[in-house]
Amino acid sequence: MVLLAAAVCNKAGKAIISRQFVEMTRSRIEGLLAAFPKLMNTGKQHTFVETESVRYVYQPLEKLYMLLITTKASNILEDLETLRLFAKVIPEYCRNMEESEIVDQSFSLIFAFDEIVALGYRENVNLAQIRTFTEMDSHEEKVFQAVRQTQEREARDQMRKKAKEIQQRQRDMAKGSRSGFGSSGGFGSSSYRSDNTVFDPTPVEPVKSSYSQPSKPSGPSKALKLSTKKKDVDTFVGQLESEGEKVVDSNKSMSTTVAKMSTPAANQESVHIVVEEKISVTAGRDGGLQNMEVLGMIKLKITDEKNGRVKIFLANNDDKGVQMQTHPNIDKKMFLASSNIGLKNPDKPFPLNTDIGVLKWRLQTQDESLMPLSINCWPSETGSGCDVNIEFELERTELELEDVLISIPCPSGVGSPVVGDCDGDYQYDSRAHMLKWTMPVIDASNKSGSLEFSIAGHPDDFFPVNVSFVSKKSYCDIQIKDVRFVEDDQPVKFSDEVLFYVDKYEIV
Repeated sequence: MVLLAAAVCNKAGKAIISRQFVEMTRSRIEGLLAAFPKLMNTGKQHTFVETESVRYVYQPLEKLYMLLITTKASNILEDLETLRLFAKVIPEYCRNMEESEIVDQSFSLIFAFDEIVALGYRENVNLAQIRTFTEMDSHEEKVFQAVRQTQEREARDQMRKKAKEIQQRQRDMAKGSRSGFGSSGGFGSSSYRSDNTVFDPTPVEPVKSSYSQPSKPSGPSKALKLSTKKKDVDTFVGQLESEGEKVVDSNKSMSTTVAKMSTPAANQESVHIVVEEKISVTAGRDGGLQNMEVLGMIKLKITDEKNGRVKIFLANNDDKGVQMQTHPNIDKKMFLASSNIGLKNPDKPFPLNTDIGVLKWRLQTQDESLMPLSINCWPSETGSGCDVNIEFELERTELELEDVLISIPCPSGVGSPVVGDCDGDYQYDSRAHMLKWTMPVIDASNKSGSLEFSIAGHPDDFFPVNVSFVSKKSYCDIQIKDVRFVEDDQPVKFSDEVLFYVDKYEIV
């Protein structure tokens, strides 16, 4: 089917929102929508009407219509199925089918429409996938938020324990000062300093300096148990290391990697641009790429009102054939002609203090040469188990991959693998039964490496192999060249950052 446009209109044919999937003038789409109510036959139960050139497929939504405009050559059954999916999307964003609420949610609805149809053809998606794509849910962000919440919770617990310790010290010193007063019959220098310490609004430092030998508390103090848990953990870690286990602080390594991906760039200018890409790869263990998908987006954030009316100059060096799509409010003709991004109405500024997605692109392929990193895993059965050889090769040498982690599953209950040769570093997670092979950087000067190990098991035990990495270079080689004012074409100071990361990368 070829879908020309999707619109939500009222019974008079006035468009509330409309998304065109082929080149079409505003007057043309308004004319088609205005003609729609006149073509409907009252009293007949139909879901479509036709003219000499187009077909209208519609579904009532209380006082409104969900309307698709297609060519007459399209499959009516596919049209109706697509219409039902469009109609299901509307209630996801609008509780009441009112014009005002449709207008309020127009951007969200248009983004959802774009996930259903691309370049006039229906995408193979369902409602749950559309919700996931439009929410742009990030696993890395969830991990970062979880780590940060854990750190904040631990800091609050530490603060409470410290406060109890300080209060206990104050009570102990108050007891000591009262006993000193009873024996001497007056305010001695020691008692005077002790009293000042008790009522000092910041008592931590004076405790150490002015009361050098406080009396011991009569009962057990909770403050004495402050480091018990940490000592137990340290003792347990020491036992593991003495038994040959290599222990790494997972929270530290996780937070370091996530921070690289989630922390905003320092010294952001009032015009800040983010080029973000994520890749999903599924490859076969015997070679061959089953599927690879790269989703990218350029997000613009403006924090100064005087820089609201700008246009962005791109250097589009893509040679892989990605499909690009601009935001509905972006001048598409200007982008196609010169790769420049600006608003359709140059008199209007971009919204302030909001991350705006102005351009998105997609690449889906089964071409092995487009894989950024190829992984070959060769398990060979021996009399006592398996010898496993695994190697990587950087296929796209223009990329620089950082924090590369290759995770190889191992069979349980057979002990740790015996590693014979390794480029980079490795560690064995005995709880997850996973051998983790890490490289800080893979680039043109360090584009290949290998790992060999032996362990009891069967060749199928070592799959799927999972890979993760981040990169500060765009996979599709889309770069921000310049930003200029619309009025006088003068340059605008801007900052930009690039983030290319893995959503899923596995060899099955």
